Amino acid sequence: MTQVKHSYDAVIIGAGIIGCGIGFELSRRGVRTAVIEKNVGPGEGSTSASSAIIRFTYSTYSAVAMAYEGLRYWENWQDYLQNKNRFTTPSFHQCGMFAVKSKQVHYLKSLPHFDQIGIPYEHWGIDEIKNRIPSFDSRIFGPPSRPSDDAFWDEPTEVMEGGLFTPEAGYISDPRLAAQNLHQVAEQKKCSFYFKSEVEQILTKSNRVQGVKLADGTNIDAPIIINAAGPYSGTINAMAHVLEDMSIKTRPLRQEVSLVPSSKDLDFEKMGMAIADDDVGIYLRPETGNNILVGGTEPECDPLRWVSADHQGEIDPEQWEAQVLRLNRRIPSTGVPHQKLGVVGVYDVSDDWSPIYDATSLDGFYVAIGTSGNQFKNAPIAAHCMAELVLAVESGYDHETQPLVVTGPHTNLKIDMGTFRRNRPINPDSPMSVHG
Repeated sequence: MTQVKHSYDAVIIGAGIIGCGIGFELSRRGVRTAVIEKNVGPGEGSTSASSAIIRFTYSTYSAVAMAYEGLRYWENWQDYLQNKNRFTTPSFHQCGMFAVKSKQVHYLKSLPHFDQIGIPYEHWGIDEIKNRIPSFDSRIFGPPSRPSDDAFWDEPTEVMEGGLFTPEAGYISDPRLAAQNLHQVAEQKKCSFYFKSEVEQILTKSNRVQGVKLADGTNIDAPIIINAAGPYSGTINAMAHVLEDMSIKTRPLRQEVSLVPSSKDLDFEKMGMAIADDDVGIYLRPETGNNILVGGTEPECDPLRWVSADHQGEIDPEQWEAQVLRLNRRIPSTGVPHQKLGVVGVYDVSDDWSPIYDATSLDGFYVAIGTSGNQFKNAPIAAHCMAELVLAVESGYDHETQPLVVTGPHTNLKIDMGTFRRNRPINPDSPMSVHG
């Protein structure tokens, strides 16, 4: 029997939204590419648990530029996919995002970048908030606390300054479907996918990757490997022996998002928007059926739950209650439903909650990791940047001493890939949290 030879120009580990995106971007450039995924299909891991909020509130210029460039992909998703067969795609709900002007002042770090790039925003006072978000309680409840803390129930005595509204923000209706879209168009470009396949070994020779060995014994030859394995990224990096050269590490973190029906007198699906509220410690957005999706912003009072990459937990009643009661402090008409609904996922969190898009000390081994629950929005442009980075470095470009700068195809904004390098110092301006 003739043994099938598995050989490609590049192998991507992980078929989440970013892995599928890189597969598409490399394949459309003529690179023979394969994507390896341990789950049964694309977007089945962290991508499926994403709140898929499209926003631009980051603390560095390149991160804001990448997010704003990413917006253009979502606004023109059908064109980007070259969707001639008109297969089903998710909707982009451009409802805008409102960030509470809390004492944490994270929003202030974004404003200079907004001004430099030209991102539109509005300062809302209390009257505008009441007009746009009925039932919104504009008092200051923070700093965030848990319902078990007596301070949680104290009546506020101050009113917030207002908020910052970015009208071009919004959310994607079905993050898993977006990954499936990229899988479809990548396959059309002859990208191969190996589902239900687990990487057991990174094959190397003379500090150069040679391919991967799968758990079933299959060897796949490739001179380029890209780690986009989400929560498993640390395990893959250990296999490649590149951890010592990385000052920024990643760990799997358990996260959950609660699903709460809006009140009958508040059509949040129609009138609502994405909201970042560091004052009470939550973010939220509308969800189909006049529901509200509520996540946490990692306030200091909430313990971080580091887990194994394959963690599959159920809704934690205590955390669900904390998030839903925080929502009720802000929008009292919501109420507390009897049924505890939501999604539990695992994020691949970096030390400063910013992604790592970089080459490594092992020639041919690249990483697109540490997405920390906030990079779904950037997946298409991150994939473009990774494809540009890989091809530049493989052609001899010295990214180590002169970080590659990628020009956004839609906005012409300059994205300095050095911002996302593996051995950067921890970003002191990072909020160390996620707003979806």
